[in-house]
Amino acid sequence: MVEFSGKLPKASASTITIAALFITICAGSIMSNVSIYSSAFSAHTRLGEFIRRLNLGTEDDENLIIPVFKVTEAERIEWFMKKLPRLGFLEADTVAAERFHARILEFFGEGCRGKFYMTWFSPVKYFRRRDFWAMESLFKAHPDGCLLLISNTMDSMRGYRVLNPLIQRGYKVLPIFPNLPFLVENTPAETWLEMMKNGTKDPGVHFLMNLSNLIRLAVLYKYGGIYLDTDVVLLKDVTGLRNTVGAQSVDPKTRKWSRLNGAVMIFDKGHPVLLKFLQEFALTYNGNKWGHNGPYMVSRVVARLEVRPDHEINIVPPEAFYLVYWTRIERLFARPENGTERRWAEEVMGQLERLSYGIHLWNKKSGMLRVEEGSVISGLFYNHCIICGKSQLV
Repeated sequence: MVEFSGKLPKASASTITIAALFITICAGSIMSNVSIYSSAFSAHTRLGEFIRRLNLGTEDDENLIIPVFKVTEAERIEWFMKKLPRLGFLEADTVAAERFHARILEFFGEGCRGKFYMTWFSPVKYFRRRDFWAMESLFKAHPDGCLLLISNTMDSMRGYRVLNPLIQRGYKVLPIFPNLPFLVENTPAETWLEMMKNGTKDPGVHFLMNLSNLIRLAVLYKYGGIYLDTDVVLLKDVTGLRNTVGAQSVDPKTRKWSRLNGAVMIFDKGHPVLLKFLQEFALTYNGNKWGHNGPYMVSRVVARLEVRPDHEINIVPPEAFYLVYWTRIERLFARPENGTERRWAEEVMGQLERLSYGIHLWNKKSGMLRVEEGSVISGLFYNHCIICGKSQLV
């Protein structure tokens, strides 16, 4: 049964301290990062793999999985097959799978209040202040939460330098190199992976995005928890939500959801609906159509769900995470120019803080916008940051 009441679950009130700390995020010394990096790997990593991780995050990682446009399907498959040996995380390896699983269990076994996941499949140098703020907001709302950052580049010396400001403050964040064969094992997506590896499936021009779409489903199915895109800023504690996805839009006449979004997904381990998502991903994969294997896929599956106890999920209304639609997000980055605009900004800020669990920044639309002082986004930053120095979120 799919529940959509149009109302948000009651959130516990919390006092947010606005810190005026003018601290610059610094990388820290090489020696301190070596110490952090080594302890994070402990006994689970072989020397050869350790050395390979040291080299990730350099400029050479830039062209690892850049999609190829304006070529035929056969040419794109040929390109992908040449890239396969360099990707690493698509090949089955029993020892690597055991090590991957052991690291996750060890990380989540340390008194976590909330298991969180993000993915990152771009070079480390593109992980910007705004992406870092998304992690800060997570820990601001969940100081004892644990964040697993699944990434082919951040599980490296350079990646640990980026994360070091949070790690040094005692927050639990672990970048981990993915093991896709292990994650999709015994799921419908296992066949999809084999087709990708043997060259019978077109990866498409949106392969990176779809890799994230798949991994969020697989990791939630395997371990359960809370998945967040790196352009989602949390404003409240979300650990009270279970088996939840958010409505992005609602039909104005029927007041029923018309589009769901997978930027925030909260599910119990092994939930049957996650298996439905994985099956739909594998059977209808189209890597050349934006959103087909992401928000559109989630919407298709939920719309077809039968009324059964094991299919129960909670669909929260747009104000939970998508109060501001992507076509209107730009206005939140601009400084109010007059009294009317200031009153509007204050009203929007109030609505977000009162009604929303988080806000989706729609980086595809707003990624290059500069955050102007006095804007709605600027106000949210100072309310939901940990390292609150003046910094442009671009």
